[in-house]
Amino acid sequence: MSKTIQELEPKAIWKNFSALNAVPRPSKKEARVIQFILDFGAQLKLETFKDEVGNVIVRKPATKGYEKRKMVTLQSHLDMVHQKNNDTNFDFDTQGIEMFVDEGWVRAKGTTLGADNGLGVATIMALLESVDIPHPALEALFTIDEETGMTGAKGLKEGVLKGDILLNLDTEEDDEIGIGCAGGIDVTAERKYKSKSTSKNTLAFEILVKGLKGGHSGMDIHKGLGNANKIMNRVLHLGAEHHKLRIATIQGGSLRNAIPRESVATIVIDKKKLEAFQNDFENWSRTIKKEKLITEPALEIILREVKRPKGVLPQKVQTKLLNALYAAHNGVYAMSAAFEDLVESSNNIAKVEVEKGKIRISCLTRSSVNSGKIDVAQSLRAAFELADCKVSFSGDYPGWHPNPNSAILEVLKNQYIKIFKAAPNVAACHAGLECGILGQNYPKIDMISFGPTIRGAHSPDERVQITSVQKFWTFTLAILKNIPE
Repeated sequence: MSKTIQELEPKAIWKNFSALNAVPRPSKKEARVIQFILDFGAQLKLETFKDEVGNVIVRKPATKGYEKRKMVTLQSHLDMVHQKNNDTNFDFDTQGIEMFVDEGWVRAKGTTLGADNGLGVATIMALLESVDIPHPALEALFTIDEETGMTGAKGLKEGVLKGDILLNLDTEEDDEIGIGCAGGIDVTAERKYKSKSTSKNTLAFEILVKGLKGGHSGMDIHKGLGNANKIMNRVLHLGAEHHKLRIATIQGGSLRNAIPRESVATIVIDKKKLEAFQNDFENWSRTIKKEKLITEPALEIILREVKRPKGVLPQKVQTKLLNALYAAHNGVYAMSAAFEDLVESSNNIAKVEVEKGKIRISCLTRSSVNSGKIDVAQSLRAAFELADCKVSFSGDYPGWHPNPNSAILEVLKNQYIKIFKAAPNVAACHAGLECGILGQNYPKIDMISFGPTIRGAHSPDERVQITSVQKFWTFTLAILKNIPE
């Protein structure tokens, strides 16, 4: 596997991507990959250091003739989203990603690939170790924890960076130049409950929602993909309304920034209602799968008998929970009036956990307009407080306001047209890039974002187009060669 990947062009990137993907690097657990980059910089005898929160900075002098050009900060994040298929046996804490080539794309075996943002990291590594690429003075900024809180960008203090221009290598379309992004806020609803004993006149079943595509909760939120938590809640609500189904446990979703692909619930049903419930369950399943046939052709909604649990949710708690989850918004909330076809505000109901006397619902709300972000968050607060939940906001980070007059934007547009004979797509995105946060402490730095074509980020379907990596590398080298004084 590794040898095949390393033979791809440009070898300088794929060699480093393979080495990086051998290092486990989940968000919040980046110690090994931080040391990996520190060792890499030290081996090259470049100025290399770690800041207080764990970001790594590496500096490389300009090549001959480029000493007077503006210094460029190259930025990518070290952590990756860890998602795997339910039937994949894989330990993200100990194993390296297993990659393979599939008809012009690089994928991983049953897990996320880590192209987001590992290809950006690998590209910076390739530039740092190069001996024949012309470039101005370079400053590499490898941030931590971008995927679950942006604590690396938030913790980077004023005065650490020296660059005049920042190139963020975290965009996922090779014809796109990013000039703005959405901000985000975590919304969490919690409450406790005291279980009620399960009636002996009931049978227990597990309901499983699976086979959904999942994806990036920002970049893919407009695609109409299924949300396992909303589908599960719909089934449970129908079962409770028509057959007095009672809920014992729910476990749905995994990460705030990933559209949930699976949900599992344990329920009990009165023996006398079983046949009618099973018939209706089949009808509900067929209806939902028919609705989602185009966007989610592999969706499965499964009912199977299990051992009866000792307790279930109290009736009033269950009713309020199901109603709140039905009312809580998921998906696109508003489209941008400033940019055509850009999502302005959205929400992802990412995790639903009901077990052992505790309910916890985790959402990620995004918006390119701060007031819009708070508006969506407040609408969620209202829905969950009606279920007697305590609602908290955390992890708030700003969006990146577009600067259409950016000098570095003109460099990128001109080089793109010169090389590829077409105009790039200059756009803002609905993902959360670190540029907005970095811009708070570095308001004078001129920022831009670009990258190779990546599909299915934050899901096991993540893949990167090989030819787009070649295009991205060509573009990057041309940009560095044309940085102004």
